[in-house]
Amino acid sequence: MESHHPLKLNRRQFLLHSAITAGGIISTNFVAKSPVFGKAPAIITSDKMRPGIPYGVASGDISNDSIVIWSRSDRPAKMIVEYSTSESFRNVQRVVEPNALKNSDFTARLYLKNLPPDQKLFYRVIFQDLDYQRTYSAPFYGNFRTPPKSGRDIFFVWGGDTAGQGWGINPDFGGMKIYETMRQLHPDFFIHSGDNIYADGPIQSEVTLDDGTIWKNITTPEKSKVAETLTEFRGNYIYNLLDKNIKRFNAEVPILAQWDDHETTNNWYPGEFLSDDRYTVKDVNLLAQRARQAFLEYLPIGYESNNSEQAKIYRSFNYGPLLDIFMLDERTYRGPNSPNNQPVPSKKTDFLSKKQVQWLKRQLLSSKATWKVIASDMPLGLIIRDGSTNFEAWANGDGPALGRELELADLLRFIKNKNIQNVVWLTADVHYAAAHYYDPAKAQFTDFKPFWEFVAGPLNSGTFGPNELENTFGPQLVFQSLPPGTKANRPPSEGLQFFGGVKIDGNTKVMTVTLRNLAGKTVYSVDLPPEK
Repeated sequence: MESHHPLKLNRRQFLLHSAITAGGIISTNFVAKSPVFGKAPAIITSDKMRPGIPYGVASGDISNDSIVIWSRSDRPAKMIVEYSTSESFRNVQRVVEPNALKNSDFTARLYLKNLPPDQKLFYRVIFQDLDYQRTYSAPFYGNFRTPPKSGRDIFFVWGGDTAGQGWGINPDFGGMKIYETMRQLHPDFFIHSGDNIYADGPIQSEVTLDDGTIWKNITTPEKSKVAETLTEFRGNYIYNLLDKNIKRFNAEVPILAQWDDHETTNNWYPGEFLSDDRYTVKDVNLLAQRARQAFLEYLPIGYESNNSEQAKIYRSFNYGPLLDIFMLDERTYRGPNSPNNQPVPSKKTDFLSKKQVQWLKRQLLSSKATWKVIASDMPLGLIIRDGSTNFEAWANGDGPALGRELELADLLRFIKNKNIQNVVWLTADVHYAAAHYYDPAKAQFTDFKPFWEFVAGPLNSGTFGPNELENTFGPQLVFQSLPPGTKANRPPSEGLQFFGGVKIDGNTKVMTVTLRNLAGKTVYSVDLPPEK
């Protein structure tokens, strides 16, 4: 992405600019020479003449002194971001570019760089019409807080699985309420651990619940069938942005996003051909290409020079001296789903790939942060099947490390041998919440340091579980949110939706992990003191 230096505006410039870009109707009697834009503003008689911002704003990929700002126009337009340390936008700074064009579905993003540490910043996005260049949108506002250099507590939330299994936006229920629950906790950022959408899960207008009552969904043409075209994949992200809770959340909480399977289709892997009669496009590589484009367009992920081809879903972020976050990509490079019992590593046993594993090792080894959080969209020791004989994740059942587990064993051995401290795994995928403690004393593969894994979700999807744990890496079940035998695909209205929260104390450096339900009530909590 191109780097643009912010432009400071003086008070006179700001007031003139605000008059041009403020919401509502601008009088036909208002015409002024603007020192901000250099030309007289357009005479605007109706908001219909302005570019629109139908899906709000979002921020993401936040690191020490930078962040990505995202939005979407309703027409070809230039994106402008103004930001300030003051909610009244005194001493405002301004960054211009890029253009929102049809080839990106009118989405656009830009970096704000060289930001002050530990500072709440207020921003607004404005779009300048490319055809009528003196016409500007009304602004859409957001805010975020930059990482601290020291001394402040950090709090963030995570979860996965949004709008799955037919549970969409139900206005009578209050929409996707779990996003509002998370927002009210004022987290520093949010990790979306995959299944941002369910491209393979159509939303119908009504679902009959077990008690005979009706769950009513908002529907759109793109969400009424499985996604195959680029327009349909884009439509899945647009659908979620119709929810008022998500739009409000996105404007206030930076997002670190990764993907899993449902951004494309269930349990997919490269080279797969579908036998699903719902699809006319059977080539999963083609579906995944379109799915990836929509994922990168509609989430606030940074990449250089607007070149999405070079963008990587696996990436890392530093959030001050207490925390580094490592986001994994467990879809793009995996081998085929199989019985997963190969005795030696090969391309068929890849899950992350050799390149991604080497990247993760380097990042972990160079990290100076107290805590290292690995965001894995799929759990490590939970058995997740793909059909009757194949496996979808790392685990393949009790016994020694085989198949994809060989890659995980190599990584865990590296962490032990290099004495990399305070590694915690956060994940989702299985649609319930759990806490697992991996103990080498109770494992088949023993050459690793003990560690914790925490599972959260779903976020407005069907509730399932629990899954069976294998013994290869010795996971001990410390907590799970559902009893065995829970009926599958419970609706959000039953309240069995779960997200996780992580607080790191700025003084003691103790990490407190909580698992919370739809109402925000803590159902499990544990304090993890840092290794010394």
